[in-house]
Amino acid sequence: MATMLDVSLRAGVSKATVSRVLNGTGQVKESTRQQVFKAMEELGYRPNFLARSLANRTSNSIGLVVSTFDGFYFGRLLQQASRQTETHGKQLIVTDGHDTPEREQEAVQMLADRQCDAIVLYTRYMSEKAIMALINSVKMPLIVINRDVSQARDRCVFFEQQDAAYKAVDYLIRQGHREIACMTVPIHTPTGKARLMGYRKALEEHGIAWEESRVKYGDAGMTRGYELCRELLTENVKFTALFACNDDMALGSSKALHQAGLRIPQDVSLFGFDDAPCAKWLEPALSTVYLPIDNMITTAIDQAIRLANDQPIEAIPPFTGTLVIRDSVAPGPEYDQKSSSASNS
Repeated sequence: MATMLDVSLRAGVSKATVSRVLNGTGQVKESTRQQVFKAMEELGYRPNFLARSLANRTSNSIGLVVSTFDGFYFGRLLQQASRQTETHGKQLIVTDGHDTPEREQEAVQMLADRQCDAIVLYTRYMSEKAIMALINSVKMPLIVINRDVSQARDRCVFFEQQDAAYKAVDYLIRQGHREIACMTVPIHTPTGKARLMGYRKALEEHGIAWEESRVKYGDAGMTRGYELCRELLTENVKFTALFACNDDMALGSSKALHQAGLRIPQDVSLFGFDDAPCAKWLEPALSTVYLPIDNMITTAIDQAIRLANDQPIEAIPPFTGTLVIRDSVAPGPEYDQKSSSASNS
Protein backbone atom coordinates (compact mmCIF):
# COMPACT_ATOMS: atom_id res chain seq x y z
CA MET A 1 0.00 0.00 0.00
CA ALA A 2 1.38 3.40 -1.01
CA THR A 3 2.27 5.85 1.76
CA MET A 4 2.56 9.63 1.97
CA LEU A 5 6.35 9.19 1.72
CA ASP A 6 5.92 7.28 -1.56
CA VAL A 7 3.76 10.13 -2.89
CA SER A 8 6.30 12.76 -1.88
CA LEU A 9 9.15 10.84 -3.57
CA ARG A 10 7.14 10.33 -6.78
CA ALA A 11 6.07 14.00 -6.87
CA GLY A 12 9.53 15.26 -5.93
CA VAL A 13 8.28 17.25 -2.94
CA SER A 14 8.47 16.95 0.84
CA LYS A 15 5.99 15.03 2.99
CA ALA A 16 5.00 18.37 4.52
CA THR A 17 4.01 19.66 1.08
CA VAL A 18 1.91 16.56 0.43
CA SER A 19 0.24 17.09 3.80
CA ARG A 20 -0.54 20.73 2.98
CA VAL A 21 -2.08 19.72 -0.33
CA LEU A 22 -4.29 17.07 1.31
CA ASN A 23 -5.38 19.35 4.14
CA GLY A 24 -5.87 22.44 2.00
CA THR A 25 -3.64 24.44 4.36
CA GLY A 26 -0.72 26.72 3.66
CA GLN A 27 0.32 28.12 0.30
CA VAL A 28 1.12 25.59 -2.41
CA LYS A 29 1.62 26.44 -6.08
CA GLU A 30 -1.01 25.03 -8.42
CA SER A 31 1.67 23.21 -10.44
CA THR A 32 2.88 21.52 -7.24
CA ARG A 33 -0.67 20.52 -6.27
CA GLN A 34 -1.13 18.91 -9.67
CA GLN A 35 2.19 17.02 -9.26
CA VAL A 36 1.00 15.63 -5.93
CA PHE A 37 -2.41 14.61 -7.29
CA LYS A 38 -0.77 12.96 -10.30
CA ALA A 39 1.57 10.99 -8.02
CA MET A 40 -1.38 9.92 -5.84
CA GLU A 41 -3.25 8.70 -8.90
CA GLU A 42 -0.27 6.79 -10.30
CA LEU A 43 0.41 5.09 -6.95
CA GLY A 44 -3.25 4.49 -6.09
CA TYR A 45 -2.76 6.38 -2.83
CA ARG A 46 -5.87 6.93 -0.72
CA PRO A 47 -5.37 9.20 2.31
CA ASN A 48 -6.88 7.97 5.57
CA PHE A 49 -8.90 11.03 6.45
CA LEU A 50 -10.56 9.37 9.44
CA ALA A 51 -7.25 8.53 11.11
CA ARG A 52 -5.94 12.00 10.35
CA SER A 53 -9.04 13.66 11.84
CA LEU A 54 -8.68 11.66 15.05
CA ALA A 55 -4.99 12.53 15.33
CA ASN A 56 -5.34 16.21 14.44
CA ARG A 57 -8.81 16.68 15.97
CA THR A 58 -10.05 18.08 12.67
CA SER A 59 -11.59 16.45 9.61
CA ASN A 60 -11.19 19.35 7.16
CA SER A 61 -14.96 19.21 6.78
CA ILE A 62 -18.07 21.28 7.45
CA GLY A 63 -21.13 19.60 8.94
CA LEU A 64 -24.64 20.55 7.84
CA VAL A 65 -27.88 19.56 9.57
CA VAL A 66 -31.05 20.11 7.53
CA SER A 67 -34.65 19.70 8.65
CA THR A 68 -35.49 17.35 5.81
CA PHE A 69 -34.25 16.29 2.38
CA ASP A 70 -37.65 16.86 0.74
CA GLY A 71 -38.49 19.52 -1.82
CA PHE A 72 -36.71 21.88 -4.19
CA TYR A 73 -35.84 24.30 -1.37
CA PHE A 74 -33.50 21.92 0.44
CA GLY A 75 -32.17 20.58 -2.83
CA ARG A 76 -31.09 24.10 -3.75
CA LEU A 77 -29.63 24.63 -0.29
CA LEU A 78 -27.60 21.40 -0.39
CA GLN A 79 -26.26 22.09 -3.87
CA GLN A 80 -25.03 25.56 -2.94
CA ALA A 81 -23.64 24.37 0.41
CA SER A 82 -21.58 21.72 -1.38
CA ARG A 83 -20.22 24.22 -3.90
CA GLN A 84 -19.30 26.78 -1.26
CA THR A 85 -17.62 24.23 0.99
CA GLU A 86 -15.52 23.00 -1.94
CA THR A 87 -14.32 26.55 -2.67
CA HIS A 88 -12.74 26.50 0.79
CA GLY A 89 -11.03 23.17 0.09
CA LYS A 90 -13.23 21.29 2.55
CA GLN A 91 -15.74 18.46 2.42
CA LEU A 92 -19.42 18.75 3.28
CA ILE A 93 -20.98 16.18 5.62
CA VAL A 94 -24.78 16.33 5.59
CA THR A 95 -27.29 14.72 7.93
CA ASP A 96 -31.05 14.88 8.41
CA GLY A 97 -32.46 16.39 11.60
CA HIS A 98 -35.88 14.81 10.87
CA ASP A 99 -37.56 18.14 11.67
CA THR A 100 -37.50 17.59 15.45
CA PRO A 101 -35.34 19.45 18.01
CA GLU A 102 -34.26 16.21 19.67
CA ARG A 103 -33.04 14.61 16.44
CA GLU A 104 -31.38 17.86 15.37
CA GLN A 105 -29.42 17.98 18.63
CA GLU A 106 -28.36 14.36 18.10
CA ALA A 107 -27.26 15.20 14.55
CA VAL A 108 -25.18 18.15 15.75
CA GLN A 109 -23.49 15.94 18.36
CA MET A 110 -22.77 13.25 15.76
CA LEU A 111 -21.05 15.82 13.52
CA ALA A 112 -19.11 17.13 16.52
CA ASP A 113 -17.94 13.59 17.31
CA ARG A 114 -16.66 13.34 13.74
CA GLN A 115 -14.46 16.39 14.39
CA CYS A 116 -16.08 18.66 11.81
CA ASP A 117 -14.29 22.01 11.72
CA ALA A 118 -17.64 23.81 12.05
CA ILE A 119 -21.34 22.95 11.91
CA VAL A 120 -24.27 24.70 10.22
CA LEU A 121 -27.71 23.90 11.67
CA TYR A 122 -30.94 24.56 9.77
CA THR A 123 -33.77 24.33 12.28
CA ARG A 124 -37.45 25.23 12.24
CA TYR A 125 -38.65 24.16 15.69
CA MET A 126 -35.75 24.31 18.14
CA SER A 127 -36.18 26.94 20.87
CA GLU A 128 -33.68 29.77 21.26
CA LYS A 129 -32.78 28.41 24.69
CA ALA A 130 -31.90 25.02 23.18
CA ILE A 131 -29.96 26.69 20.35
CA MET A 132 -27.91 28.73 22.83
CA ALA A 133 -27.21 25.59 24.87
CA LEU A 134 -25.81 23.92 21.74
CA ILE A 135 -23.71 26.94 20.81
CA ASN A 136 -22.21 26.98 24.30
CA SER A 137 -21.69 23.23 24.64
CA VAL A 138 -20.38 22.11 21.25
CA LYS A 139 -16.62 22.59 21.00
CA MET A 140 -16.54 23.52 17.32
CA PRO A 141 -18.25 26.65 15.94
CA LEU A 142 -21.98 26.38 15.30
CA ILE A 143 -23.88 28.63 12.87
CA VAL A 144 -27.69 28.58 12.78
CA ILE A 145 -29.62 29.25 9.59
CA ASN A 146 -33.31 30.17 9.27
CA ARG A 147 -33.60 31.49 12.84
CA ASP A 148 -33.07 34.86 14.47
CA VAL A 149 -31.10 34.04 17.61
CA SER A 150 -31.22 37.35 19.49
CA GLN A 151 -28.54 36.31 22.02
CA ALA A 152 -26.04 35.38 19.30
CA ARG A 153 -26.64 37.49 16.22
CA ASP A 154 -23.16 36.73 14.88
CA ARG A 155 -24.04 33.01 14.90
CA CYS A 156 -27.26 33.18 12.88
CA VAL A 157 -28.24 33.74 9.27
CA PHE A 158 -31.93 34.42 8.83
CA PHE A 159 -34.59 35.84 6.53
CA GLU A 160 -37.13 38.58 7.27
CA GLN A 161 -40.18 36.35 6.92
CA GLN A 162 -42.71 38.86 8.26
CA ASP A 163 -41.50 41.69 6.06
CA ALA A 164 -41.63 39.52 2.92
CA ALA A 165 -45.20 38.40 3.64
CA TYR A 166 -46.16 42.00 4.36
CA LYS A 167 -44.79 43.12 0.98
CA ALA A 168 -46.79 40.44 -0.85
CA VAL A 169 -50.10 41.32 0.80
CA ASP A 170 -49.40 45.05 0.56
CA TYR A 171 -48.93 44.55 -3.19
CA LEU A 172 -52.29 42.77 -3.46
CA ILE A 173 -54.00 45.58 -1.56
CA ARG A 174 -52.41 48.24 -3.75
CA GLN A 175 -53.73 46.31 -6.72
CA GLY A 176 -57.23 46.93 -5.40
CA HIS A 177 -57.89 43.77 -3.36
CA ARG A 178 -59.40 44.12 0.11
CA GLU A 179 -60.92 40.67 0.51
CA ILE A 180 -57.73 38.61 0.73
CA ALA A 181 -57.69 35.03 1.99
CA CYS A 182 -54.55 33.58 3.57
CA MET A 183 -53.25 30.04 3.74
CA THR A 184 -50.46 29.50 6.29
CA VAL A 185 -47.55 27.11 6.51
CA PRO A 186 -47.42 25.19 9.87
CA ILE A 187 -48.45 27.86 12.36
CA HIS A 188 -46.51 26.33 15.28
CA THR A 189 -43.23 27.20 13.53
CA PRO A 190 -41.56 30.63 13.76
CA THR A 191 -41.81 30.85 9.96
CA GLY A 192 -45.55 30.17 10.00
CA LYS A 193 -46.17 32.74 12.72
CA ALA A 194 -44.03 35.41 11.03
CA ARG A 195 -45.70 35.07 7.63
CA LEU A 196 -49.16 35.27 9.18
CA MET A 197 -48.09 38.37 11.13
CA GLY A 198 -46.95 39.95 7.86
CA TYR A 199 -50.41 39.31 6.40
CA ARG A 200 -52.09 40.87 9.44
CA LYS A 201 -49.77 43.87 9.47
CA ALA A 202 -50.58 44.70 5.84
CA LEU A 203 -54.31 44.49 6.53
CA GLU A 204 -54.03 46.71 9.60
CA GLU A 205 -51.96 49.37 7.86
CA HIS A 206 -54.59 49.66 5.13
CA GLY A 207 -57.51 49.69 7.58
CA ILE A 208 -58.84 46.29 6.52
CA ALA A 209 -60.54 44.26 9.24
CA TRP A 210 -59.18 40.83 10.16
CA GLU A 211 -61.63 38.09 9.14
CA GLU A 212 -60.90 34.74 10.78
CA SER A 213 -62.96 32.94 8.13
CA ARG A 214 -60.49 34.03 5.46
CA VAL A 215 -57.51 32.36 7.19
CA LYS A 216 -56.80 28.65 6.75
CA TYR A 217 -53.98 26.87 8.57
CA GLY A 218 -51.99 24.60 6.31
CA ASP A 219 -49.11 22.12 6.31
CA ALA A 220 -47.15 23.45 3.30
CA GLY A 221 -48.25 20.66 0.92
CA MET A 222 -50.08 20.83 -2.41
CA THR A 223 -52.80 18.44 -1.23
CA ARG A 224 -53.55 20.57 1.82
CA GLY A 225 -53.58 23.71 -0.32
CA TYR A 226 -56.16 22.09 -2.57
CA GLU A 227 -58.28 20.97 0.39
CA LEU A 228 -58.18 24.33 2.16
CA CYS A 229 -59.08 26.26 -0.98
CA ARG A 230 -62.06 23.96 -1.45
CA GLU A 231 -63.06 24.71 2.14
CA LEU A 232 -62.97 28.44 1.45
CA LEU A 233 -65.19 27.94 -1.59
CA THR A 234 -67.58 25.50 0.12
CA GLU A 235 -67.99 27.88 3.06
CA ASN A 236 -68.77 30.71 0.60
CA VAL A 237 -65.98 32.88 1.96
CA LYS A 238 -65.69 36.04 -0.13
CA PHE A 239 -62.19 36.67 -1.46
CA THR A 240 -60.84 38.27 -4.61
CA ALA A 241 -57.24 37.29 -3.86
CA LEU A 242 -55.53 34.41 -2.09
CA PHE A 243 -52.11 34.69 -0.42
CA ALA A 244 -50.63 31.22 0.04
CA CYS A 245 -47.61 31.18 2.38
CA ASN A 246 -45.75 28.80 0.10
CA ASP A 247 -45.87 27.93 -3.59
CA ASP A 248 -46.92 24.30 -3.12
CA MET A 249 -50.16 25.34 -1.43
CA ALA A 250 -50.69 27.97 -4.10
CA LEU A 251 -50.39 25.26 -6.75
CA GLY A 252 -52.88 23.05 -4.90
CA SER A 253 -55.22 26.02 -4.60
CA SER A 254 -55.01 26.70 -8.32
CA LYS A 255 -56.48 23.28 -9.07
CA ALA A 256 -59.37 23.84 -6.65
CA LEU A 257 -60.09 27.22 -8.23
CA HIS A 258 -60.06 25.76 -11.75
CA GLN A 259 -62.36 22.91 -10.73
CA ALA A 260 -64.77 25.49 -9.29
CA GLY A 261 -64.84 27.28 -12.64
CA LEU A 262 -62.92 30.29 -11.34
CA ARG A 263 -60.29 31.91 -13.54
CA ILE A 264 -56.86 33.05 -12.35
CA PRO A 265 -56.43 36.02 -12.21
CA GLN A 266 -59.72 37.31 -13.66
CA ASP A 267 -61.86 35.93 -10.82
CA VAL A 268 -59.26 35.28 -8.10
CA SER A 269 -55.71 36.61 -7.92
CA LEU A 270 -53.16 34.16 -6.51
CA PHE A 271 -49.86 34.91 -4.76
CA GLY A 272 -47.33 32.39 -3.45
CA PHE A 273 -44.09 32.36 -1.49
CA ASP A 274 -40.62 30.78 -2.12
CA ASP A 275 -40.39 31.08 -5.94
CA ALA A 276 -40.26 27.33 -6.54
CA PRO A 277 -39.01 26.27 -10.00
CA CYS A 278 -42.54 25.20 -10.92
CA ALA A 279 -44.01 28.65 -10.14
CA LYS A 280 -43.20 30.12 -13.53
CA TRP A 281 -44.67 27.07 -15.30
CA LEU A 282 -48.11 27.36 -13.71
CA GLU A 283 -50.72 28.69 -16.13
CA PRO A 284 -50.91 31.57 -15.54
CA ALA A 285 -47.39 31.95 -14.10
CA LEU A 286 -47.45 32.40 -10.33
CA SER A 287 -46.54 35.68 -8.63
CA THR A 288 -44.48 34.87 -5.55
CA VAL A 289 -41.70 35.90 -3.16
CA TYR A 290 -38.12 34.96 -3.99
CA LEU A 291 -36.24 33.74 -0.91
CA PRO A 292 -32.43 34.06 -1.32
CA ILE A 293 -31.52 30.65 0.10
CA ASP A 294 -28.40 30.42 -2.12
CA ASN A 295 -26.92 33.60 -0.63
CA MET A 296 -27.99 32.60 2.88
CA ILE A 297 -26.27 29.21 2.90
CA THR A 298 -23.19 30.69 1.22
CA THR A 299 -23.00 33.31 3.97
CA ALA A 300 -23.52 30.67 6.67
CA ILE A 301 -20.69 28.47 5.32
CA ASP A 302 -18.34 31.47 5.06
CA GLN A 303 -19.17 32.57 8.62
CA ALA A 304 -18.62 29.03 9.93
CA ILE A 305 -15.22 28.79 8.27
CA ARG A 306 -14.14 32.19 9.60
CA LEU A 307 -14.98 30.95 13.09
CA ALA A 308 -13.13 27.69 12.49
CA ASN A 309 -10.06 29.71 11.46
CA ASP A 310 -10.30 31.91 14.57
CA GLN A 311 -11.03 34.96 12.43
CA PRO A 312 -13.16 37.84 13.79
CA ILE A 313 -16.84 37.85 12.78
CA GLU A 314 -19.70 40.35 12.93
CA ALA A 315 -23.46 40.01 13.05
CA ILE A 316 -24.97 39.42 9.61
CA PRO A 317 -27.87 41.68 8.56
CA PRO A 318 -31.09 39.74 7.89
CA PHE A 319 -31.84 38.79 4.31
CA THR A 320 -34.93 40.17 2.61
CA GLY A 321 -37.35 38.82 0.03
CA THR A 322 -38.03 40.06 -3.48
CA LEU A 323 -41.47 40.10 -5.07
CA VAL A 324 -41.57 38.21 -8.36
CA ILE A 325 -44.57 39.55 -10.24
CA ARG A 326 -45.90 37.26 -12.95
CA ASP A 327 -49.39 36.71 -14.38
CA SER A 328 -51.49 35.36 -11.50
CA VAL A 329 -52.52 38.77 -10.11
CA ALA A 330 -54.98 41.15 -11.75
CA PRO A 331 -56.35 44.49 -10.50
CA GLY A 332 -59.08 44.06 -7.90
CA PRO A 333 -62.43 45.86 -7.47
CA GLU A 334 -60.97 48.82 -5.56
CA TYR A 335 -58.31 49.36 -8.22
CA ASP A 336 -60.97 49.42 -10.95
CA GLN A 337 -63.06 51.98 -9.05
CA LYS A 338 -60.10 54.30 -8.57
CA SER A 339 -59.11 54.02 -12.21
CA SER A 340 -62.68 54.72 -13.29
CA SER A 341 -62.94 57.76 -11.02
CA ALA A 342 -59.65 59.14 -12.33
CA SER A 343 -60.69 58.75 -15.94
CA ASN A 344 -64.05 60.49 -15.34
CA SER A 345 -62.58 63.51 -13.56
